[in-house]
Amino acid sequence: MLLEVRDLQVEFRTRDGVAKAVNGVDYAVDAGETLAVLGESGSGKSVTAQAIMGILDMPPGRITGGEILFQGRDLLKLKEDERRRVRGAEMAMIFQDALSSLNPVLSVGDQLGEMFVVHRGMSKKDARAKAVELMDRVRIPAARERVKDYPHQFSGGMRQRIMIAMALALEPALIIADEPTTALDVTVQAQVMELLAELQREYHMGLILITHDLGVVADVADRIAVMYAGRIVEQAPVHDIYKAPAHPYTRGLLDSIPRLDQKGQELYAIKGLPPNLMHIPPGCAFNPRCPMARDVCRTDVPPLYEVGDRRTSACHFWTECLNG
Repeated sequence: MLLEVRDLQVEFRTRDGVAKAVNGVDYAVDAGETLAVLGESGSGKSVTAQAIMGILDMPPGRITGGEILFQGRDLLKLKEDERRRVRGAEMAMIFQDALSSLNPVLSVGDQLGEMFVVHRGMSKKDARAKAVELMDRVRIPAARERVKDYPHQFSGGMRQRIMIAMALALEPALIIADEPTTALDVTVQAQVMELLAELQREYHMGLILITHDLGVVADVADRIAVMYAGRIVEQAPVHDIYKAPAHPYTRGLLDSIPRLDQKGQELYAIKGLPPNLMHIPPGCAFNPRCPMARDVCRTDVPPLYEVGDRRTSACHFWTECLNG
């Protein structure tokens, strides 16, 4: 297995109290596999990714438990200089806001080339040639001329392609893409996702795709992990999730997707708001919003039930949901 996250726990200490952002997350991804991590804002998707990458702000963040095994090594036990060598070279991350992630005062060629200078010891001239090659690879037109341009001179879609090129630069075994299509129009979203899928097949990378949009992952993911209040509430092969969700929260997310065959009908929305992570409800965290909630849901935290092959659900009544 390329990456295994075991019982990961992350909290943030603030003046108002302790926010439990990640509460025992378990998931894994293998080489050539795409795992989509879904959930509303604040569910813990990005915090989990930052903990994996070793870029979590500490303080106020703190990893209080668990393991992150990458190619058999527990990343949480590595020294910072060892972790830095893993970052970029063996695993990389594509951030959701390309404009703020890129340095505005450096050309894109300098930023792409820096990876080769720092990690491969290349000369600046050779690094610039590699930058042009990467820009060509992610289909940026006139790469040789545009390598000297600055981030603000590119469109949103082109900047996201530069972020993908930066992540691919050293051919890592794992890429984490955090909302890579945010703020892009539908056509550009499709192009970016198609490019990511193509490059993943070519390099046989593991890919963790973080998103809140079930529609984005339908054609690219192998498995889906659904997060709520810092916990995985359902995990399953992608086709099983779409065919029959085994958790009420997953069903709510699916029902929220606009459909062409339901013109004129009111769009479904999950009632209520995600919980305050400083005051997570007792029992199942989803119970205040769940249409299936019963007394046991308000008192007992549901375990992860084995629903099928490589499929789990954290719902006391998963059989009803599955058949519903």
